[in-house]
Amino acid sequence: MRVTKDLVAASATPLVLGILAGGESYGYAILKQVNEISGGELDWTEGLLYPLLHRLERAGHVEACWRTATGGGRRRKYYRITEQGLAALAEQRRQWAAVLTALKNTWSSGGMPSLPAPLLEA
Repeated sequence: MRVTKDLVAASATPLVLGILAGGESYGYAILKQVNEISGGELDWTEGLLYPLLHRLERAGHVEACWRTATGGGRRRKYYRITEQGLAALAEQRRQWAAVLTALKNTWSSGGMPSLPAPLLEA
């Protein structure tokens, strides 16, 4: 199954903020974690992630710093969530909870609203 681009785009910000709420990370590790937590259903590219991280950084939701890995590895840009980012994540969670509740209610009712009798006869 492929998740549509619209759904990937809508869920990208809360996913990244949620991952960074668990601790700082760098791009490749975030990509791996998204793939793992989605059971491979979300296979993000760098072209999706890095522009999002830069937008979140400009918005003040994340901060970044360059660091060399222990043992003389290559330099990586590490991202961490800010207080403003935590507030944005809390708001995203409230909004997604409302969407999920609406979807569950729709699907549990058979997914189709009751139609008036004249429409059923048409």
